[in-house]
Formats: sequence, C-alpha cells, structure tokens
Amino acid sequence: MLRLVANRLLGTASRDAPSHPLQFLPRFYHENVIDHYNNPRNVGSFDKNDPSVGTGLVGAPACGDVMKLQIKIDEESGKIVDACFKTFGCGSAIASSSVATEWVKGKSMDEVLTIKNTEIAKHLSLPPVKLHCSMLAEDAIKAAVKDAEAKRAQMNGRSKAADVIRRWLCPDPHRIVMTILAL
Repeated sequence: MLRLVANRLLGTASRDAPSHPLQFLPRFYHENVIDHYNNPRNVGSFDKNDPSVGTGLVGAPACGDVMKLQIKIDEESGKIVDACFKTFGCGSAIASSSVATEWVKGKSMDEVLTIKNTEIAKHLSLPPVKLHCSMLAEDAIKAAVKDAEAKRAQMNGRSKAADVIRRWLCPDPHRIVMTILAL
C-alpha cells in the first residue's frame, strides 16, 4: 500500500515502473536503509511460549513505531540460532529491526548486549531525526535477552523443585533397591 501511494505521489504509478519508491529519493535514505526496507530479513514470529524463545516488545509513543524482536536460543551452546521481527513503523524502523536480527544470529546473549544503537545507526547512515529507530532496535534486543533469561531462570527453578520433590519422595534410591533385593 505504501509503495502504491508513493508511486502515485511521485507520478510513477504505471505498470512498467519499478515498485521501489525509495529509489527515487536517494538523498533522503542511504542505500542500506532502502535495501533493508525493500528486502527485510527475518520477518515473522516464533511461538512466544517456547522456552527457547525470548521476545522483546518495545515502542516509541512519540512517533508510533512498535517493534517486536524475537530470538531463539540453542539450549546447549547458549548461542542465538535464529531471530525474527515484526515492526510497525517507518522505513528506518523496519531497516533497524532487519539489521538487528542479522547481527544477533550466531552470538551469545552477552555478546548481543554489546550491540549499540550507534552501530546500527552508523551502518544504516540514519539521520539524527531517525536515531530513535536504532534506539528501539537496541532496546528490543535487550528486552528479548531479558525475556529469554527470565524463562531460563523459571525453567531452572522448576527443575530444582522437581529434584527436591524426587529426593523427598525417594531419598536414597540405592538403599531402596538394596532393601527390595534383601527381601
């Protein structure tokens, strides 16, 4: 819809015209923003109830951008094996989300916390008025990691509780087996 409106505004709404309206405005957006806007990477979502998925949902009330970034963590290695996003916002917000999902893959949760909004903004050559988009991406990464860590802690708490129950119900399995054999 956005492309159709932009094409009409630019007077390029013919069937032969390319469907990339931002290509006509190169002075406003860097080619990296245009690339990630026209071809966003990792759009989608994972099951938020999956214990290996961390979800970060952030928004900027001033501009109306909302970003959901999810990471999927390999339980054995602790590395992020996949990431996806859904963003409601401007082209810079979509591009920032897309870049963030590419950058977090293959890294540990500690490593992704070092990704700063300034790095995303520099990569996309965002103008000062669009820096809030890269800040949202950084906040979404942090929120996804926090959610994943909370889920991991909850699962560890459950497994510790299960161990306590097993020990209480069966304090020494070896002694019980020996007692049964002695009968």
